[in-house]
Amino acid sequence: MIVEQLSLVDFRNYAAADVSLQAGPNVFVGRNGEGKTNLAEAIAYFATLGSHRVSTDAPMVRRGADAAIIRARLSHGDRRVVLEVQVNKQGSNKARVNGSPLRPAELPRYAQVVLFAPEDLQIVRGDPSARRRFVDQLLVQRTPRMAGVLADYDRVLRQRNALLKSARARGIRGDQLSTLEVWDDKLVMLGAEVIDARIALAAQLAQPLSRAYAAIAGADHDPELGWTLSIRGADPEEGTEETDAGTTGVTADEFRATLAARRGAELDRGLTLVGPHRDDLVLRLRGLPVKGYASHGESWSAALGLRLASAELLRAESVLGDPIVILDDVFAELDADRRERLASLVAGYEQVVVTAAVEPDIPDALHAHVVRVEAGTIVDPEHPVARAASPSAAAEESSDAR
Repeated sequence: MIVEQLSLVDFRNYAAADVSLQAGPNVFVGRNGEGKTNLAEAIAYFATLGSHRVSTDAPMVRRGADAAIIRARLSHGDRRVVLEVQVNKQGSNKARVNGSPLRPAELPRYAQVVLFAPEDLQIVRGDPSARRRFVDQLLVQRTPRMAGVLADYDRVLRQRNALLKSARARGIRGDQLSTLEVWDDKLVMLGAEVIDARIALAAQLAQPLSRAYAAIAGADHDPELGWTLSIRGADPEEGTEETDAGTTGVTADEFRATLAARRGAELDRGLTLVGPHRDDLVLRLRGLPVKGYASHGESWSAALGLRLASAELLRAESVLGDPIVILDDVFAELDADRRERLASLVAGYEQVVVTAAVEPDIPDALHAHVVRVEAGTIVDPEHPVARAASPSAAAEESSDAR
């Protein structure tokens, strides 16, 4: 799969932009703050339904606009598909495939992207939410219907939390709160499906991760993945964990029993304390958690290994060809050996998109079709007519560009 054409309207710092891409490596080069990462972010949106930099859609809409348009023409062999999404600052987003409307949640069926970025270091070093987000985005790419399951779980969680908060404010205890059982049933049904899918994904990532980590780091540090689950006594959000809690399937009865056991604490806090929103993916090297024990180089190798393992899974399963691989400002963070190893690992994918502020940082294996981003304007050397972006984009919206 490759992106042949990318068009943007009111996206980040671009009032309008249009750029052609080719099979194989494509390089966006420009100084920091010009908008290179915005292009990578736009491509990835179709696959992940979100940004790797912000947790909401509103920041992706250009200042002064109400909505942004991302349009891409993708190809696989002789097949072409045009995807379009309207990202609204307020209200629901809209999407089209070849001009026909569809739910935005269906877009990952048509596009698969694996994006590497400096923010990926937070997957292994940050708080549990970063790891849950990584896993859930991969779940949606592999099984698009999981987007609906995760959205429904979040909706039920918000409703249940509102009920708990209201009960705490009014001094109502568990036996007086019969409506909570209705939300318990929905939380258990959806939450158990999410937990089981996450556990299965961790198991499937194990071997590809081991291979990818060794290839990047040049050493085998025996990487391991496991879940700590709130339904089995762990609460990573509060710093308490149970090692390897998540290695087997979850039953609704197990989930419901833990909810009942924590009911008093939930009413005291006005907060749901049990469920996949409280779980954590734990990555270990040499038997020790990466977070808190691994060196900077080991942490980077682990984060890149997770992304490469994701690409390998998608590549093995997809009927659309290889996933599009995006390397966003990654090479500046790596030493020379890791740069060359990473480049050699991804060079064989059908399309690779690289962003870099300094062109010499890009290994020769990925140095091909170059597009320069200068002063808020995309300049394609093979099509020298500039595609204008917002004239003062870099000056006005540097916080939205990279």
